[in-house]
Amino acid sequence: MESTHLPGTTKGIGFDVRTQRYLIEHSIARTDIHRRLAEATQAAFGEMARMQIPHEQGALLTLMTRLVGARTALEIGTFTGYSALCIAEGLPPDGKLTCLEINSEYVAVGRPFWKEAGVEDKIELRLGPALDSLEELPQEEFIDLVFMDADKTSQIGYYEQVLPRLRPGGVLLVDNVLQGGRVADPASEGETVQAVRRFNDHVAADLSVEVSMTAIADGLSLIRKRVLAA
Repeated sequence: MESTHLPGTTKGIGFDVRTQRYLIEHSIARTDIHRRLAEATQAAFGEMARMQIPHEQGALLTLMTRLVGARTALEIGTFTGYSALCIAEGLPPDGKLTCLEINSEYVAVGRPFWKEAGVEDKIELRLGPALDSLEELPQEEFIDLVFMDADKTSQIGYYEQVLPRLRPGGVLLVDNVLQGGRVADPASEGETVQAVRRFNDHVAADLSVEVSMTAIADGLSLIRKRVLAA
């Protein structure tokens, strides 16, 4: 039988529903608030609810926020606020998450759940085009953690705005970097796939960061800004 792995590698698994459920059951617990926010998103937006991150990715966002020791976080693309909820839950009581979102109808679904979870005071929402909102942020290196899950054609622009504001050792997490595997398929030439390829190549060539691209959900890149030697 032909191997499905690259030479020298032996591990890898395809996720079925049973495996995904097992993974969720053995990660940071999904609360009733998480569940009801996911259900409210589905009820409000139907098929568009696929834009919401899965719970296992939310658990990772909470854990990464804590591991980085983040006090200041930024989210580019909030949708109904599930990922924002997970990041805010990982922040300390005096932490602050700035959410950039263009559609107020999306965020209106999630805001009551932020309040119910006791994290609403940690979240500042800025409505409007993300590039405009990014330009208004302070210029100094003050952000500890960033989650990027917005329109893919603008990702390089977002990245170039964010990186000077990310502290050395800070982490940027970028969603949907595999596009269902289409980024690796030369026959896939859609606009979004090409934009994500350009972004992935841009990050891989940037010597100011370290990156690990993972197969979590639809692909999640973990990008760390290097700490320059004194």
